[in-house]
Amino acid sequence: MTSSSSPTAASTPPGAGTPGAGTPGAGTPGAGTPGAGTSDAGTQRHPQRWLVLGVICLAQLTVLLDNTVLNVAVPSLTTELHATGADVQWMINAYSLVQSGLLLTAGSSADRYGRKKMLLAGLALFGAGSLAAGLAQSPGQLIAARAGMGVGGALLMTTTLAVVVQIFAEDERVRAIGLWATVSSLGVATGPLVGGFVLDHFWWGAIFLVNIPVALLALVAVAALVPESKSPAGGRPDVPGALLSTLGMSSVVYAIISGPEHGWTSAGVLLAAGAGVVVLALFVGWELRIPYPMLDLRFFRDERFVGAVAGSILVTFGMAGSLYLLTQHLQFVLGYGPLEAGLRTAPLAVTVVVLNVAGAGARLLPRLGTPVTIAFGMALIAAGPAVIGCLGSESYPWTLVGLVVMGAGIALAGPAMAAAIMSAIPPEKAGVGAGINGMLGEFGNGLGVAVLGAVLTSRFAALFPAAAGAVSLPAAMAAADGAQERARIRHAFASALQSGQLVGAAAVLAGGLLAAVLLRRAEARGDRPGRAGADPQQVPDQRNPSCAPVPPG
Repeated sequence: MTSSSSPTAASTPPGAGTPGAGTPGAGTPGAGTPGAGTSDAGTQRHPQRWLVLGVICLAQLTVLLDNTVLNVAVPSLTTELHATGADVQWMINAYSLVQSGLLLTAGSSADRYGRKKMLLAGLALFGAGSLAAGLAQSPGQLIAARAGMGVGGALLMTTTLAVVVQIFAEDERVRAIGLWATVSSLGVATGPLVGGFVLDHFWWGAIFLVNIPVALLALVAVAALVPESKSPAGGRPDVPGALLSTLGMSSVVYAIISGPEHGWTSAGVLLAAGAGVVVLALFVGWELRIPYPMLDLRFFRDERFVGAVAGSILVTFGMAGSLYLLTQHLQFVLGYGPLEAGLRTAPLAVTVVVLNVAGAGARLLPRLGTPVTIAFGMALIAAGPAVIGCLGSESYPWTLVGLVVMGAGIALAGPAMAAAIMSAIPPEKAGVGAGINGMLGEFGNGLGVAVLGAVLTSRFAALFPAAAGAVSLPAAMAAADGAQERARIRHAFASALQSGQLVGAAAVLAGGLLAAVLLRRAEARGDRPGRAGADPQQVPDQRNPSCAPVPPG
């Protein structure tokens, strides 16, 4: 993913600043307990570590596929479940919002009670939620099932990375985390392809039922292969913080989703937005006063952390939102079936995987530095949706160009931002950093779909007021009076999709510039990595590591 040599503090590669890298307890079972900041390259290695990596990457792939797999099923859901546009967005957002709200608590619980235990619990919950989603008979049932899957997904996303860090020594950790991150990118980007293939042969519920055999296989493999580890000195779970953050984000996104349909100044939308702001303010106040906060707000004193956070949110914002719009464009405007639409989004995933495996980001990062690498990568990510919106509205070739450009940007900016986030967090709090990194990605996914979906709905209603009362494009087409009016509706929808893509591109570009400026300023001041929010009284004694593997038996 990234090079092990770095010219700047903010360019610390994944593995040097990732959870467990140089932290107590990063060694494997049976190994010595290296102190903070020591190398564990010589410690005993888990004999089946690469097989374990394959198992947890499979679990991670399944979780991340479900972030985007539902996008390609939008036409089926609107027809078979009679779902409105807001229903569809909640089906997508319920999963990511619950997951993002629980990631920090899940990571803390895994450290305290055992990572293997939480990994097994996450697989079980995710499998049960998939079964409920596949058998859902109404939009409400599917939304509830997706929320349950989000709980399992939060446990899986935090524990899979923790296990990777635990079983790999430092000299192999960068490579292992690079493969883990590549699988993560593959999972998000190939969701439409997998969904399209399943929908081409089965009914929409099958896109969830295929998770069940994977979850069962992973349960058996994790129970047999993954070693247990936990941190007896880990912070207590912050349940009120998790509830407040989840409720606050859900309320704000509900307002964004409902605004186009009910009016931005309607009482319900204003009430939801106001409640969300109040709850998030309560969340901040709670986190500042408790001894074991889910999110240590002192991290935000570090400009490297703030810049990387802004970039990370907007990368996933642009990627998820653009894919949400693109799958509708391919099916509703260009007339492709679900499988054809999924295949035509695959170049994004292929580009990300090829460039990550080839180490493109690892080669550029030492040469350009973190700020320039992030700015360049996010400029490419912004250019992708802009090309798709402006040049790909009538045919696929320019859409292909946009997908390749966007994938190149993700492969370059993603590793650099992950390194910047983790380098800004002290080693003794690296587990919290992993939760923050996952939370940002999930929140960005949900926000991208919500915001760009709202732009699409508002613009469509403005361009074709006669269709404003329709709950979806198929409904508007069905109510159209003749072929000429259907053509006008389709043209208005294509123009609305273009507006959404351009809004997403502008947001990503702004985020890239902000991240680059803040990171450059931090480098110019010579800020040391890993000290944001550090409390000297809570730094583990190197002679008495606070996070050790649980001994066998």
